[in-house]
Amino acid sequence: MRHYFSTRVRIVLVVAVLLAVGLAVISNLTGLNLPDMVVQGVLTPLRTGVSKLTDQAEQLYSYMFRYEALAAENAALKEKLAQMEDDARLADSVSRENDRLRDLLDLKDAHEDYELVDAYIIAWGSTDWTSTLTINRGRNAGIEEGMCAITANGEVVGLVTQVGSNYAVVKTVLDSSLGISATMASSGYNGMVQGNYSTGGRRGLLRMNYLPSSAVIRNNDQVFTSGSTVYPRDLILGYVVDAGFDDTGVAKFALLEPAADIDTLEQVFILTAYNAG
Repeated sequence: MRHYFSTRVRIVLVVAVLLAVGLAVISNLTGLNLPDMVVQGVLTPLRTGVSKLTDQAEQLYSYMFRYEALAAENAALKEKLAQMEDDARLADSVSRENDRLRDLLDLKDAHEDYELVDAYIIAWGSTDWTSTLTINRGRNAGIEEGMCAITANGEVVGLVTQVGSNYAVVKTVLDSSLGISATMASSGYNGMVQGNYSTGGRRGLLRMNYLPSSAVIRNNDQVFTSGSTVYPRDLILGYVVDAGFDDTGVAKFALLEPAADIDTLEQVFILTAYNAG
C-alpha cells in the first residue's frame, strides 16, 4: 500500500490539484467558468489575428486613398505649373514685343521717310554658304523682291529674294552671295561687306573687303551702309572684331560681328519705301 502511488502519479496529481486551484482562483477573479476560459483561450489569439488584419486593411485603404489624393494633387500642380510657364512665356513675348515697338518708334522718329511692314519669321534655312529666313508676309502686304529687311534698331537683316502672296524669303547678311556697300564709322573707309566668313573656329562673321592697305582699323568700330537704291544710308551692319591683309597683300579687310543676331530673331521689318535722296 505504501508504494501504491508511484512518483510519476504523484506528480500528476500535484499538478492537477495546482491547476484546479489556479482555475478556481482565476474563475473567482474573472467570473468565468472553465468552459468560458477554454473558449476565451481559443478565441483570443483569433481575435488578435483578426484585429491585426483589420488594422493592416485599414492602413492599406488609407494608403491607397492617400496615394490617389496625392496623384490628383500632383496632376493639379503640374497643370498649374504648365499654365504658369505659359503665362511667363507670354509675358516675356509681350515684353520683347514692347521693346521692339519702342525701338521702332525711335527708328521712325529718326527716319520719318521709312515705310515698314512688320513680319514674323516662320522658318530658317542655311548651308555652308547660304542663309535665309522665311517670313509670314508677302505680296499681299506690299512686299516685293529687292526690298531690305531690318530690325527695329535699324540693323540690316538681309534682302528679300523671293515673294509669294503671303510669305517671302529673305537672304540674310550671313549669305556669302550678298554684297553690301559699307562705310567704317570712325575713319570713313568704304568697302564691300559679304557674309558667312569663318576664322579660328569662329563662324557667322561678316567680311569687309577692299580697304586701303594704310587703313587704321579699330576693334568695335561700327560699320554701316553707305546708301544705295536698296539699302538706305546709316543702317548698322556690324562691329569690327579683327583685321588683316587679303591674299594680294595690297588691300586690307576687316572682320565684323553682325549687328543683327540672326539666330535669335523673331520679327523683322521690311523697308517698302524710303527717300533715297
